[in-house]
Amino acid sequence: MLNYIWAFMILIGIVYGAIAGKMAEVTNAALESAGDAVSLCITMIGVMALWVGLMEIAQKSGLIAKLTRGIQPFIRFLFPRIPEGHPAREYIATNLIANVLGLGWACTPAGL
Repeated sequence: MLNYIWAFMILIGIVYGAIAGKMAEVTNAALESAGDAVSLCITMIGVMALWVGLMEIAQKSGLIAKLTRGIQPFIRFLFPRIPEGHPAREYIATNLIANVLGLGWACTPAGL
């Protein structure tokens, strides 16, 4: 449904730009926005690589496992239907730990 709303808004903007005689401005704005999107993606890739790398080091060093054992009662309370020893518990714990440590965008891959 959201795709239809976005498509409708874009279409309305293009039609209005054509009617108002401002297609050059619409085209320039579209190209400028595309450039900004590419720049944002490159920035996000760098930041994500840094934080995901740090979380991977923490996981391989055993830090995540130790912290996971510490917050298991909390995870058990929040997700009572997930059985003990299920891999989802570690991913949930990794996401919570990344949030608590304030690692920003590193929380997203762990949560997905």
